[in-house]
Amino acid sequence: MTDTARTARTGVPERPTLDGLEETWARRWQEEGTYAFDRSKERSDVYAIDTPPPTVSGELHMGHVFSYTHTDTVARFQRMRGRTVFYPMGWDDNGLPTERRVQNVYAVRCDPALPYDPVWRPPATPVSDEARKNPTPISRRNFIELCERLTVADEQVFEALWRRLGLSVDWTLTYTTIGRAARAASQRAFVRNLARGEAYQAEAPTLWDVGFGTAVAQAELEDRERPGAYHRLRFTGADGRDLLIDTTRPELLPACVALVCHPDDERYADVVGTTARSPLLGVEVPVHAHPLADPAKGTGLVMVCTFGDLTDVTWWRELHLETRVVIGRDGRLLPEPPAGVPAQPYAALAGQTVAGARREIVGMLADAGDLVGEPRPITHPVKFYERGDRPLEIVSTRQWYLRNGGRDPELRERLLARGRELHWVPEHMRHRYDHWVSGLTGDWLVSRQRYFGVPVPVWYRLDDAGEPVWSHPLTPDESALPVDPSTDPPPGYDESQRGRPGGFVGDPDVLDTWATSSLTPQIVGGWETDPDLFARVFPMDLRPQGHDIIRTWLFATIVRSHLEHGVLPWRDAELSGWILDPDRKKMSKSKGNVVTPLALLKQHSSDAVRYWAASGKPGMDLAFDPAQIKIGRRLATKLLNASKFALGLGAADALRAAATEPLDRAMLAELSGVVTAATTAFEAYDHTAALLATEAFFWRFCDDYIELVKERAYGTGAGADSARAALATALSVQLRLFAPVLPYVTEEVWSWWRYGSVHRAPWPTTYEVGRAIEGTGDPELLRLAGDALSQVRRAKSERKLSMRAEVPLAEALGPAALLEKLTLISDDLRAAGRIGKLDLLPDRTSELVIASAF
Repeated sequence: MTDTARTARTGVPERPTLDGLEETWARRWQEEGTYAFDRSKERSDVYAIDTPPPTVSGELHMGHVFSYTHTDTVARFQRMRGRTVFYPMGWDDNGLPTERRVQNVYAVRCDPALPYDPVWRPPATPVSDEARKNPTPISRRNFIELCERLTVADEQVFEALWRRLGLSVDWTLTYTTIGRAARAASQRAFVRNLARGEAYQAEAPTLWDVGFGTAVAQAELEDRERPGAYHRLRFTGADGRDLLIDTTRPELLPACVALVCHPDDERYADVVGTTARSPLLGVEVPVHAHPLADPAKGTGLVMVCTFGDLTDVTWWRELHLETRVVIGRDGRLLPEPPAGVPAQPYAALAGQTVAGARREIVGMLADAGDLVGEPRPITHPVKFYERGDRPLEIVSTRQWYLRNGGRDPELRERLLARGRELHWVPEHMRHRYDHWVSGLTGDWLVSRQRYFGVPVPVWYRLDDAGEPVWSHPLTPDESALPVDPSTDPPPGYDESQRGRPGGFVGDPDVLDTWATSSLTPQIVGGWETDPDLFARVFPMDLRPQGHDIIRTWLFATIVRSHLEHGVLPWRDAELSGWILDPDRKKMSKSKGNVVTPLALLKQHSSDAVRYWAASGKPGMDLAFDPAQIKIGRRLATKLLNASKFALGLGAADALRAAATEPLDRAMLAELSGVVTAATTAFEAYDHTAALLATEAFFWRFCDDYIELVKERAYGTGAGADSARAALATALSVQLRLFAPVLPYVTEEVWSWWRYGSVHRAPWPTTYEVGRAIEGTGDPELLRLAGDALSQVRRAKSERKLSMRAEVPLAEALGPAALLEKLTLISDDLRAAGRIGKLDLLPDRTSELVIASAF
């Protein structure tokens, strides 16, 4: 049979190419339901993944491709192992990132006091920088409509890219964190938390982002190095003694409520329990001792203000200090001084920004002689909201909190035990969880003063004076969820009673986006809405995510599941690292070093990009390397061409036959070890090791085995049949081993000669490979033959001869045991090396040496 006839019969294209495979197979997979979840299966047959919903606030980048490819390899492996894979996709579209994107794209800002304008239309985009500096105010409802409009468009772009990348998601299982199901689940969980006493409201010092105008939680903080200066101020003790303190925030002097020193600091032992008078303002404040004061820092005496930082909050709470708030929610000093602070000279500071007030008071202190020396420049860590661009302030606000062990040692220990119960990949990531939970200083602040989010589902009764009764919030019936207290009345009231004495008022806040995202297993699993589905998928098998959100998404999900269900939400957690630029810096939009994936996917193929992503292990950072993507394309192309060649030799006709020749049996025996290695690696979530083992064998298979047997395979008889049988089994097995990482090229080749999808084919087993071997196989034979052939090729190359050049005589020198093995494969070696005569000469050398005569 000619090569052309064989090619035509097996359906192999004349010129295989990677180009266009994404469009062809993504469409076929969708049409044929290749990745559809079968909800008729029992829980033991289900593998459920709590897929991270990416934030819809711009473009996906290579970091997303990196981590989501890792998850997809798990889904594909588990599906081939016979599990029905529950692999949903969500979009995290509520919250601050979406609001900021809408503000930037349309140059608008939300003003809740404005009425809804049904005819208002957004400006044409793009808008000018000048328009962004003077954004158009619009009503809350108009603003939310813009958010919804933009997120729908973004989600379509995201889905198209995910489909091109080849994520084996069941696209009927999608959700958004602002969708009706998510809002209902989020509000249901909150109402139940409130009923059990796990959610509560409190007026307390709150970390506040001035730019966004909202409270933020401890988990959302990050320290950024910023320039500052120490200012030495002169307080006066009760005995007239100078008491010097160093501060980076002299503008908070009107908020000073105490001085604090360490209990063992003998320099101030005699003033503890007395008072001191503040400079410039002359306000009497107490002097206390507290172990958090550092004797080695500054003068050892600290000014406590309400509130400069989190330590101030601790001192204020534990020492029962007064409250003197001077900074408002807008980041400016309040128009009136706090009680006990003279109107003059405070009036010079009123209404100023923090920076302006700092400059003003430093000048005033210098003029009064209360600034000792010049300010000393420093660089120090300043707390920011992770998505913000202005330093956080601490203001006193009424907020909703959820208990998370920050103030409950018993709950903290139970949550730490959950962390020990969880299987971490890699294991050392658990220490980050333990460190975070052990270091919590307060409960989880879950309310936000924003607009595009899940409304806090409570109302407050108004007393006869029209004041809210905060202590007895009104809650909805679960059957009515989701609700919006800004437009829906509470049970037992009607809309005419809104805002009136004896009536009600709705809570104006929304829930933190993590308060909804922490319920992704419940949202997508149909908690309380689809009990049958929920029983089949919860608790889930896997939570894949970045290591940087252990303290937010992972911990918060454990908290919600523990409180509601009393179990872990999943069995395993696989953590991804970061993508680094060539300078080993984390890629981020703020640094301007982000690489977007679409052009790379089009240029090199999705399989090539996935190959690069799979080269990074769980938990390990990976540098973006275009050269690695090119290697991936070379591998995928070689898989096309080698498969075409093997099928052209007639492999498709020999799939059920057995390998009888020593070299064929040796190759399959080595492949059996690769199956074991790859399977073990995938079971341990080590896709990188699985890929390395498979790829290393594949290149040896192409470079050595095919070259060694192709002359025999072209022939007839038992030897040819054996070669074709071995080629058929090897090709079938390798396509399936590569399938989790290279889904497009493996599906393409599979379609040339096999029925169905390779991604629905069973994962290869050592039994399957062993069944194709008649007798046993010695993997050493393949390595020995490859080594001998390599030496012959090297000799030709050194003489600048064609690889097809004849070798009249070759001598094989080596230990007798090796030569005995070489005898078994000598015919294949002579054919591949075009060796006329091969002499085997025993020698004292420990290795095989091939001497070629030309």
